Amino acid sequence: MDSTRDWLTLHLVPGLGAMGCRTLIEMFGGPAKVLAADSKALAQAPGIHRKVIELITARPPYREAEVEQERTREYGVDVISWDNPAYPEALRTIYNPPMLLFVKGDASQLNRPAIAVVGSRAATSYGLKIARRLGAELAGHGLTVVSGLALGIDAGAHAGALEAHGSTVAVVGCGVDVSYPRRNMSLASRIVGSGAVISEYSMGTQPDAFRFPARNRIISGLSLGVVVVEAATRSGSLITARLAMEEGREVFAVPGRVDSSKSAGTHKLLQDGAKLVYRVEDIFEELSVPLANFAVATPKETKIPALSELDATGVKIMAVLDEYPQHFEIIINKSGLGAQKAAEVLLLLELQGLVESLPGQQYRAKNVAA
Repeated sequence: MDSTRDWLTLHLVPGLGAMGCRTLIEMFGGPAKVLAADSKALAQAPGIHRKVIELITARPPYREAEVEQERTREYGVDVISWDNPAYPEALRTIYNPPMLLFVKGDASQLNRPAIAVVGSRAATSYGLKIARRLGAELAGHGLTVVSGLALGIDAGAHAGALEAHGSTVAVVGCGVDVSYPRRNMSLASRIVGSGAVISEYSMGTQPDAFRFPARNRIISGLSLGVVVVEAATRSGSLITARLAMEEGREVFAVPGRVDSSKSAGTHKLLQDGAKLVYRVEDIFEELSVPLANFAVATPKETKIPALSELDATGVKIMAVLDEYPQHFEIIINKSGLGAQKAAEVLLLLELQGLVESLPGQQYRAKNVAA
């Protein structure tokens, strides 16, 4: 097997990309052989631009690869190449699999049966509740919950899996060492403890918008099926669902209110033949995985706590909220908490049913026990 440095060197060649990298690997037999090839031999590879060939032969980024390898060691990140036995088999079969995966956490979780749960960032309280419940019940049945670590539905699914003491994998559209979104930084740390945060992007890569549609193929590729909880008619979640259909994965959709724009995309999926989901058993019925082999530990419904049961930070947040929506910045100023801490507490309170998030970073209190 070729060294990690050779894989990273090829990965870091500007303009090559996953598809071009795979073309060269299949033609020459491995990254070391690609890097040793002359320009004449490389020119025989279809679809490889002349400037890329010049970079491979004249200026291969060996030094950059060594720096990258050192950074992965520093951050405790595993680099799994396409030819590594640890590379997830489900992902290997998709049309354009990433040649490298950067994994922070338990890489073995990537080869377990998994279901993706995705949806709107600006989720309704209904959508967040459903995502959290599905995440908990799927994880409770021994399945890994895959999502994208975004705000809203993704965060709810990850959090539900963690509450069930199950496995969850977050696929991010940036380097695994980059905190994005910052409001989910604490959630990401918890995911690393019981699952993994993964990316195809090098360390330090920033979350540019064009990277997120590309990472959606990894979310669907790791999974037996994709559940869309809430999605508008133009949504990244629908891209994930389309990719799942193209790869022969199951697609599920949760119905919502007929007058809600947040459910328009899921209703279109149902019209197009997606499996309707209103309980976790609807998902199991469509899967070929032998679920009887997994321990069933479906968590009980979380009791909504009384205000007297909250810790000091929760009390501070609840003290400034009422039934009228307030912007996140106002909540920070009134509570005296930092932005990161306030975001963590708000997410926790939302998952506990005490707070409802609204579009535009607005929050309001819900009815709670005194």
